Amino acid sequence: MDDISEAANFTKRTVYYHFESKDLLVAAVLENQQSHGLALFESWSNAPAGSAGEFLSNLFLELERWTAGAQWRGSGYTRLTMELADLPGHPARKAARRHKRAVEDWLTLKLSSLGAPYPKRLAREVMLLIEGCLSLILIHGEIGYASAAARAAGKLANKSFR
Repeated sequence: MDDISEAANFTKRTVYYHFESKDLLVAAVLENQQSHGLALFESWSNAPAGSAGEFLSNLFLELERWTAGAQWRGSGYTRLTMELADLPGHPARKAARRHKRAVEDWLTLKLSSLGAPYPKRLAREVMLLIEGCLSLILIHGEIGYASAAARAAGKLANKSFR
């Protein structure tokens, strides 16, 4: 909190006035980041896509570009949740859960608008691929996991089963 108050040019007392604890401050930061994260996903979906498969291919291509950036350090939501794995009720974990749910809901709507069969199910499967590829890219430092996830997502999009 000392570093935060110094960087914000506030007294520590002022920071604590607005945020009762470091945990609540971290949760507030994550809540603020949610709109930025969703806007990023939205911007990635601007490429023309006539099918769910094309949309997913574009999405994973953008994920690959994003992870190739020098500043990329993984999904902050996922990294923080792992850090707080033993604290399931932590406010930051709740914020991360809301963000991941919002992304999955966005995917469901997008896939539904493209006529994908079972869009809710497909969105959940795509979330698994997104989280898996981001985690493996972070662990191995190899962006090829995004194209592998894109191929898997394309196969899922072309299936019409429950």
